[in-house]
Amino acid sequence: MLYDTLIRGGRIVSSQGVHEGDVGISGDKIVSVGSLAADTAEQVIDATGLLVLPGLIDTQVHFREPGMEHKEDLESGTRAAILGGVTTIFEMPNTSPPTTSRDALHDKLIRAAGRAWCDYGFFVGATAENLDELAALELLPGSPGIKIFMGSSTGSLLLEGREFLHAALTNGTRRVSVHSEDEQRLRERKAAAADPCPVTEHPNIRDAESARISTEQLLQVSHETGRPVHVLHVSSADEIPLIREAKRQQVGRVTAEVTPQHLFFSAPEAYERLGSLAQMNPPIRSEEHRQALWAALQQGIFDIFGSDHAPHTLDEKAKPYPHSPSGMPGVQTMLPVLLTFFNQGRLTLEQVASLSSENPARLFGLRNKGRIAPSFLADLVLVDPARKVQFERSMVVSKCGWSPYEGETFTGWPVHVILQGKSVVKEGELIGKPSGQAAEYNWKA
Repeated sequence: MLYDTLIRGGRIVSSQGVHEGDVGISGDKIVSVGSLAADTAEQVIDATGLLVLPGLIDTQVHFREPGMEHKEDLESGTRAAILGGVTTIFEMPNTSPPTTSRDALHDKLIRAAGRAWCDYGFFVGATAENLDELAALELLPGSPGIKIFMGSSTGSLLLEGREFLHAALTNGTRRVSVHSEDEQRLRERKAAAADPCPVTEHPNIRDAESARISTEQLLQVSHETGRPVHVLHVSSADEIPLIREAKRQQVGRVTAEVTPQHLFFSAPEAYERLGSLAQMNPPIRSEEHRQALWAALQQGIFDIFGSDHAPHTLDEKAKPYPHSPSGMPGVQTMLPVLLTFFNQGRLTLEQVASLSSENPARLFGLRNKGRIAPSFLADLVLVDPARKVQFERSMVVSKCGWSPYEGETFTGWPVHVILQGKSVVKEGELIGKPSGQAAEYNWKA
């Protein structure tokens, strides 16, 4: 058989295992997987010694456009993503103006067309003003669904209190992604703190109890309404028993995300070394919490790895705490961090494929994405699992120009990325022009 592209001799990774084989691509889809060495192709990629993974799907990024393009935009953010092996992103609604309406979603889709280096989807944010529209908004083309902020964010993107949360979860059917921190407790603790105070106080002001209270309420309302919910960036040991029990009671309806940075960094060391560059919401917490997240990961509590890529400029980060903004870049480094965990023996390749590609595609209903199998889109990343790279500031693609991982040595690096059948990255260099498209979903209005 003649393929457009034949990936020959790699080790193919899935949640079921790692095996040697070839991948045949025609057009934008995978058509054959197996021993295809006798077949021919217009382009042959020698993957000897490389891992072949499904392209990563990062379901939580903040690319800041519109309104804050000085720190990131859709072109630069998707460029960082594709160079890191991420072939699909879901972008969050806390832009300016926020993505809370049909028109705002359409505006983002227009902005991304012809500028995005990877495929994309845009969450619609829930507010007290659009509750009655959520069931229709979640089914609009180009969106993976609804995002709820239970802790304050930009503009009107806040649902505070059980009444509003209940109303949001009863308007629609798709899985809802939730930033879970209790707004009332956050306000009280911030008001009681000194201003300014050391950034080392960040995990004390936004404490683990703020996360626990919010997540407990979210899971209760999910149980009452039967609505599937996805708890973003779980950061505390206190939330894990709640999520574990909710998963037991509500099989398939409760899912959870963990970020690489919550597994990598811990307090107070990260704050003492990085200052406000380690500041994010919910916070990097103590080693006790970090180890609890690792234990929960190995117990199968987490379903998805997400980067929570949320860049700010160095000038913004230099403001005295608590006026320094929370957030750090991470979409470019997510896969190298996960591969480093693999090389340290802390993570399996099967977990990487499952939590970074297969589960995101399945849980959010992405059409023909997330797996290396016939009829699936040919979104692939070829990885050199042994390549060591010391990550430096000069390598940062994000507009913000910095990374909390500067100076860290990663083991494992993406060397070739294919998006919908076309090579878009080769040996760390972009090829051609932006060709990302709006992702499609197995949902119908």
